[in-house]
Amino acid sequence: MINFYHVTKRFDRYSTALHDLTFQIDKGEFVFLTGPSGAGKSTLLKLILRQITPTEGQVVVNGRNLNTMKHSLLPYFRREIGMVFQDFKLIERMTVFENLSFILTVLNVPPKEHKRKAYAALRAVDLHHKLNAYPLQLSGGEQQRVAIARALINDPLVLVADEPTGNLDPDMSRDIIRIFADANLRGSTVLLATHDRELIRESGRRVITLEHGRISEEKMQIAERAAPRSEHVFGMAQ
Repeated sequence: MINFYHVTKRFDRYSTALHDLTFQIDKGEFVFLTGPSGAGKSTLLKLILRQITPTEGQVVVNGRNLNTMKHSLLPYFRREIGMVFQDFKLIERMTVFENLSFILTVLNVPPKEHKRKAYAALRAVDLHHKLNAYPLQLSGGEQQRVAIARALINDPLVLVADEPTGNLDPDMSRDIIRIFADANLRGSTVLLATHDRELIRESGRRVITLEHGRISEEKMQIAERAAPRSEHVFGMAQ
């Protein structure tokens, strides 16, 4: 589903963000990407979205070589990708429904389908009762869940998230991870970048650790019982 082959990304001759990365994420996996600030996580995610291209190596997503993809095909490719940003990127002058409807318009979904799809996506994040609210009327956690609903609204093949729990308390962070786990169960391949080691320890998921633009560690995390909620969040028992 996601393949990096000897990928290096330089922004200039003094700045190399990623060094010779080779890894594979299979269809249906849920993988955490972690590492300190400046390790290259955001650069890696931008490569997957084809917001940037590698200096060396190949990036292949869902069988498509992003290095050689024509610019005219990018909108079609990105319809298969759901992206969640740490800063939400909601349009403040639009209601929750209008934010989701705008994305559906970009995806060429018929207008008669917008209300149904928006309501279904918001139900998945338990915010269907906020359909007509504006972003500034919502808490930070609610805004993040709307951003996730927006990413999920077209049942993406790949779901990518950049620090989606970075500004949330532990309980809300677990709720957010539960939503990603549910999307994974429905078939989305998930790559989630986070600094939250507690969530990673609880997850029982594969972890890729970056340090100075290189993979310093790659392993399957053994789930730990850190709180009673963790079994519900990840659907595991110890």
